[in-house]
Amino acid sequence: MKLLALAFAILIFLVSVETFTIAASGSKNSQANDSIRVACIGDSITRGTEYTVDLWQLLGSTYVVGDFGIGGTTVSLSSNASYMDQPACQVAEHFEPNIVIIMLGTNDASTDLNESNPFFVADYVKLVTEFQSLASKPKVWIVVPPPIFNNSANISSEYFVQNIVPDVRQVASQMNLPLIDVYTPLVNHPECFADGVHPDADGARTIADTIHSALTSNA
Repeated sequence: MKLLALAFAILIFLVSVETFTIAASGSKNSQANDSIRVACIGDSITRGTEYTVDLWQLLGSTYVVGDFGIGGTTVSLSSNASYMDQPACQVAEHFEPNIVIIMLGTNDASTDLNESNPFFVADYVKLVTEFQSLASKPKVWIVVPPPIFNNSANISSEYFVQNIVPDVRQVASQMNLPLIDVYTPLVNHPECFADGVHPDADGARTIADTIHSALTSNA
């Protein structure tokens, strides 16, 4: 099972690179043009789990899923790990996605950051606008990240619940964007989070199932 997951993970990377190369070269390859390109934007919950692999399996062969997650990244532009400042953000843009799934905010609840940061919503709007301005005119989906349990990563569950979750919802409402909630289906399943932050295979599958259901019900 792990070998199968690894194979799909490698395939996601290779197909993403291939799609980018085709787009950059201006090729008219009909199969590439017909594929629905999905860019998964996020932190280590995107990059470090198998949710993108599971999602691609669920979506099927008419989709190409690109995993552009970077561990430790934030929405906040004032941190030293803002997602918008990462090369992966530019690579995701060149991927020319038709769908963008953004699942960020977990690291913004870090106790190492200023927990009174009033710019989270404004910075999130900037990130969304960056993708909305692409020539491919992607549909952007915002995801409420999974819950945070006891952890040693200095990420505050209390701050996350009281500030990050409602702020993510505010961005979706303010920008009239569809919202996917993966927090609620996992909030009563701490057993899926060995380190309190990152979901295991079962948790990743729940994330993929929830996102897949949202995408296909609004297709």
